[in-house]
Amino acid sequence: MEEIKDPKRMQEIADSLRKKGLIGFVPTMGALHKGHLSLIEKAREENDFVVVSIFVNPLQFGRGEDYDRYQRSYKDDYALCKSCGVDYLFYPDVERLYPKKTKTFVRMPSLENVLCGKKRKGHFRGVLTVVAKLFNIVKPHNAYFGEKDFQQAVMIKNMVYDLNFDIGIKTLPTIREKDGLAISSRNSYLAPIERKKAPIIYRTLKEGKKLIEGGKDPSYVIDKMKKMIEKKGFLIEYIEIVDQETLKKFKKEKSLIAVSVHMGKTRLIDNIKLMG
Repeated sequence: MEEIKDPKRMQEIADSLRKKGLIGFVPTMGALHKGHLSLIEKAREENDFVVVSIFVNPLQFGRGEDYDRYQRSYKDDYALCKSCGVDYLFYPDVERLYPKKTKTFVRMPSLENVLCGKKRKGHFRGVLTVVAKLFNIVKPHNAYFGEKDFQQAVMIKNMVYDLNFDIGIKTLPTIREKDGLAISSRNSYLAPIERKKAPIIYRTLKEGKKLIEGGKDPSYVIDKMKKMIEKKGFLIEYIEIVDQETLKKFKKEKSLIAVSVHMGKTRLIDNIKLMG
């Protein structure tokens, strides 16, 4: 496995690799876990070469968010990538990826201010901008994302379509702990007592799914879900039932329930698809 820090060098390698076979790309912010490893495994299975990037992107963190305390564990991440058969680890620093003050951003007004974007203003502008840059640097044939960050995946698919990126976007199911908690780098922020309560999120999602598919009114279901989660001491940011493609207006076909909650200083998100 080769480590690359210079974007220009990564582009040169990508140009060479594309003449030999397919490039699979897994963009990450590090602190790799089982969810990331499932993406790497799928990329390894479907492509000739696998590139993983590790970059904690300052553009997607707002004021007062956890950029400074976001877990950074490069040595462990390097070892995991190597053991998983990654061919190239792209690890740029901020100065190399943003050598001058950035003047160009990618935005998606129709989707950036719903769900997580309501409170995290500018977050998805940062996400789309860095992903577009990484796509131009790594030049993958396929890129892999987890469904836990469902809104992010939907927006990236739209960006790829709208801007004519010749890249296949592959999304994989959320990987969970044995008790149902969606695996996330931010789970490490939870105190032991908070971690013990956290599985209520997925239990509540499953209950909401059962009720909706049983014909209950969405407003009734959301109210019941709120009570289940608040009983455990979580502060609810949102619980919404939305279309899987537009992220707006509940439909019975191809919808999902999306949740964002806070426990102390930790923000957790999760979702569940509805039948149809």
